[in-house]
Amino acid sequence: MTELDPDRLILPAEDRILSPHTGWTREHWAAVADHLLLSLRPYVGRSRAQVRLPGLVSGSGAASDGLEGFARSFLLCAFRVAGEHGADPHGFLDGYRDGIVAGTDPADPERWIRPQERPQAQVEAASIALGLQLTRPWLWDTLDADAQRRVVDWLALSPVAGYPDNNWRWFRITVETFLASVGGPYDADRIAADLARIEDYYRGDGWWSDGIRRAYDHYCGWAMHLYPLLWAGSAEAEGFGAQALAPVFRARLADFLDDHLALLGAEGVPVLQGRSLIYRFATAAPLWMGASSGTRQPLGQLRRAASGTLKAFVERGAIDERGLLSVGLFGAWPAMAQSYSGAGSPYWAAKGFFGLALPAEHPVWSAVEEPLPVERGDVRRVLRAPGWIVSGTAVDGIVRAINHGTDHGDVGDRTGDSALYARFGYSSATLPPLTGATVDDPADNMVGAVDGAGRSTHRTGFVRGPMGDDGTAAFAVSIADAHWVDSSIGGPTYDHGSARIGAVVDGPRLATASIVRGAWEVRVTRRLASGRPEADADPILLRLSGWPLSGAAPARAVTTAASVALELAGLRSELRMLGASGTGASGSGASGTGGSVTGSVHVEEGTSPIGAVTSLPRFEVGGIEVGDVVSTAVRLGRGSEPAPQTAVVPAEDGAVSVVVTWPGGAVSAVRVPS
Repeated sequence: MTELDPDRLILPAEDRILSPHTGWTREHWAAVADHLLLSLRPYVGRSRAQVRLPGLVSGSGAASDGLEGFARSFLLCAFRVAGEHGADPHGFLDGYRDGIVAGTDPADPERWIRPQERPQAQVEAASIALGLQLTRPWLWDTLDADAQRRVVDWLALSPVAGYPDNNWRWFRITVETFLASVGGPYDADRIAADLARIEDYYRGDGWWSDGIRRAYDHYCGWAMHLYPLLWAGSAEAEGFGAQALAPVFRARLADFLDDHLALLGAEGVPVLQGRSLIYRFATAAPLWMGASSGTRQPLGQLRRAASGTLKAFVERGAIDERGLLSVGLFGAWPAMAQSYSGAGSPYWAAKGFFGLALPAEHPVWSAVEEPLPVERGDVRRVLRAPGWIVSGTAVDGIVRAINHGTDHGDVGDRTGDSALYARFGYSSATLPPLTGATVDDPADNMVGAVDGAGRSTHRTGFVRGPMGDDGTAAFAVSIADAHWVDSSIGGPTYDHGSARIGAVVDGPRLATASIVRGAWEVRVTRRLASGRPEADADPILLRLSGWPLSGAAPARAVTTAASVALELAGLRSELRMLGASGTGASGSGASGTGGSVTGSVHVEEGTSPIGAVTSLPRFEVGGIEVGDVVSTAVRLGRGSEPAPQTAVVPAEDGAVSVVVTWPGGAVSAVRVPS
């Protein structure tokens, strides 16, 4: 075992024979895990029941955050000890044993909060139960009867409390199943009901939504695929139908991993989309579960993906100089927090260390690393459940997800767009601006009307259209009743995660189609009749924007009448105007709408954890009437390459066909409705 300096992370030498892509082995994972656990010791309370970290305090309060720091790091400890068959040279388990005894003692000053005091305790109870399950011979079985009774009493408070209708139901199943295994109270009917309700979240092709809304994100992997197979693989679950469910869960995980692997950039960073990104390399959890449960993906590819993800975040500053996981993405950026986030929250990254529960003799650790899909060649996949077109390019290792199905909402919702859910594009190299004006005025990767105050409309609540792949390019269509939202007049506010509510002003109806091949997306928008004749009579100013680039300084810009191109640190974001044609009420013919076309660079500061300054290209097109079509080409990549061209062909039923001619001569056509 590598000797550790408690003040800094020391890694073993890389092994480029076993791990030709990352150089990392099981010893690297163990070194990072041990460093994280050792670095928590200065923040452990007197009785060891609380791990109170400096910095952000969540909306649940400091006592809840102290439990969170304990429970999530205990899960990391459990993986570490279980994978060593109980060996624990750093004495981690002794500290957690003491903390569990004290935390469940109602008379102890550091006793844990109860779910009836703060619901966050229900989340942490699942980590406690899971950790006890994994370390049972070395922890639970060593507790005396009184201590075991107090643990049962504390855990038993969680299942009877109310639970949100989302991934939290797995927390209750996990706790209740453990209670059943140790003679505690449980309700078999409630377990069955939770399992049935979770089934309602399943959307096919390995994808779960996080609840019944269109909430597709990394929770699908680090929650909806991790807990089911941990549960089904435990002896404690045998009496609750686990034997029949296990092969179903395993098959779904295999399907999901085909997509999950395609969503990883060559540098190890996943597509940055969805809430709770401060959990960082928790995205490795389903990869290790695939290795553990025996899915069809090669073990060497699963390990390469997991190690690449951990390495990418470690090398980019996820662990600070104190050895702590900060609230942020790469380094610290407290504005990444949701209302439920505290200083201990990032330790849900522990889920990414599930691989350490697989002992050194497991074949995943001896399998030679194999390349990711984007390292083998260009990737193009249609993900029907979340409504994404995935396009990865081998030349630069970037993966993009073009979004026509996810908004963390429902059809017809009239809320603001969540920056991490409702944009048209997400990638492994960029992140939307998350705070400030973008909350009410979407900036990047958007299409919308502009009001008199210069604010863009939102698209949440859109209707999904057809999507597919014609063999040349992938395509997807969605229709939005665009609307403005003033979140200063509303209820709870969240800069990302759930969308903001507020005073709504109706805007135009916009149909948008994306046709994707390689690094290029042809984004075509048509104004449709909204059913409000007075509103439809007025022309609108349409704004279209591309990929954001964030760094220490603004991106270098080259702007012409028909294109805006930005370059920063080797990345290039391009937006090209391909055409604006009047085929409906404007009657202006195919040559144009008669309105102005203006390209510009939008720059803002302090709104992205990737860099201090964010730059993005955009166009504004005036005079857009019902029936008009605006076509742009959007690109994120390295270097430059020729752009596609489009032609808009009217159909007899009022629809239009957008014909795209790609560099090299290949042709695609997509129908945009009337």
